[in-house]
Amino acid sequence: MSLFLQRVGNHVGLRTSRLCLIQSHHITARQVCPPVCVLSAGLKNFPIPRNYDHVEIPEQSKLKFYQRTPDLVKHVREPRGIKMLRGPADPEQTVLIGKQYGIKALSPGLMRWGHFEMIRLTINRRMDTKTMWAKWRIEAPYKPLTKKGQGHRMGGGKGAIDHYVTPIKQDRIIVEMGGKMDFEVVYPMLREIAQKLPFQAKVVSQEMLDEEEKEETWRQENNQNEFTFEDVVKKNMMGCCQYISKYDREWFGKYK
Repeated sequence: MSLFLQRVGNHVGLRTSRLCLIQSHHITARQVCPPVCVLSAGLKNFPIPRNYDHVEIPEQSKLKFYQRTPDLVKHVREPRGIKMLRGPADPEQTVLIGKQYGIKALSPGLMRWGHFEMIRLTINRRMDTKTMWAKWRIEAPYKPLTKKGQGHRMGGGKGAIDHYVTPIKQDRIIVEMGGKMDFEVVYPMLREIAQKLPFQAKVVSQEMLDEEEKEETWRQENNQNEFTFEDVVKKNMMGCCQYISKYDREWFGKYK
């Protein structure tokens, strides 16, 4: 048995030595330095993070509590008008003070005290006070709305004050957030708030507002239509001024 194994070993060694002699004349660089296999599925190319060293966090970083009713000596029952909702908002109310993120109203509406609480609790519970801050850009509820009791007959004068609201004009910033964080961090929180408001609103950043302004300027400069709505109204073409609203004559169909 041992003699058989010795013969088999000699035979295998002879074949191995011959194979090494043959391959020695055909050695390539690939055989000397085999390629390294790198798994590309786990590689990520992350962008360089932004520098927020210039951002300062105020002492009062959370949203303050607003009262349900204003502190007035005498509560006056005002007429139920919508003049406070018409037209554009003031220029200082449509810009971001911190130049970061906020919620912008796309249509006019009335905000009740419950909406203020929804915004305050949603932001204060989720925000990190060490790296974030939030600020109101609207006033507390101050406009009274009256309502009569159920089953009350007609007449009898104006009803009693039921609750207070805050009128919101189009393009006004409702709440603003900032700090040492990216837009993707605060977007889900602000989007949830914007969907619960009683009017159309969207989440904006300073880059988005700058892009909208540039796009509006480009449209005005590159407009190929000879007859714009503003020119038609100003020149009273075909007597259109007697058919359109007085607000269209003032804001040219941009605001209600």
